[in-house]
Amino acid sequence: MIARVHHLDCGTMVPLLAGRVLPERLVAHCLLLERSDGLVLVDTGFGSADVADPRGRLGPAFVRVAGARLDERQTAAAQVRALGHDPRDVTDVVVTHLDLDHAGGISDFPTARIHVRDDELAAARARRTPAEKNRYRRAQWAHGPHWVEHRADTGIDWYGLTAVPVLPDTDDIVMVPLAGHTRGHAGIGVRRPGGGWLLHAGDAYFATEEKTDPRRAPRGIRVLQTAMQVSGKLRHENQECLRALHATHGTGASPAVTMFCAHDAKEFAALARVKP
Repeated sequence: MIARVHHLDCGTMVPLLAGRVLPERLVAHCLLLERSDGLVLVDTGFGSADVADPRGRLGPAFVRVAGARLDERQTAAAQVRALGHDPRDVTDVVVTHLDLDHAGGISDFPTARIHVRDDELAAARARRTPAEKNRYRRAQWAHGPHWVEHRADTGIDWYGLTAVPVLPDTDDIVMVPLAGHTRGHAGIGVRRPGGGWLLHAGDAYFATEEKTDPRRAPRGIRVLQTAMQVSGKLRHENQECLRALHATHGTGASPAVTMFCAHDAKEFAALARVKP
């Protein structure tokens, strides 16, 4: 059972053209879940090794274009310590996908189980296209993580979507297949201690305006998403599913599902202020 949820920004980015066609700041929105039997992270942002060797781990082009403001204090491991915990108490890490700005902190938790969709891990290992060679950085998992692969066809119904329970004997954390941005992209549903659910939608969308109307997203965001997608068809279909979920279950004073993406700073600020 989840006792507390912490919202962490594990990687501030100020991309090229920020404040013009792109937002002034992007975040790497991660979650730290306190459970009676240990800690669980949802995504990791940038890790300590990324901060120490950004050109080698992330590549100079990404650091320049994304405007990554790498700071050891922002790493998930440092924030876990700041909250009074030992990083060794993180038993499980659940990733939306393995892009370099989501999986960099995996190596800071070498004993944790790393939960990922099987299609995503296969894509990261194969790196079949030039874009996938850039987005998946093998150095980030060169330590040999304990991977736990989850199949999309083993799920249960969750508010009209498919959801795969992540941990044994509980459905408090579920993986929702949302391919399109990557081959095995997923959203992560987390049962809130006070009732209702959080849905970390990862990079299924990039701007909060897209939850109601994709045309309201900044132009640069729309271009960026198209450039990063492996399947426009799947990405758009899954965005429509998320919009329907938000319209039906995500509004009102006590929504059943509070949805947010990985990089929208407004969503992060609103949720980080809410006491779990």
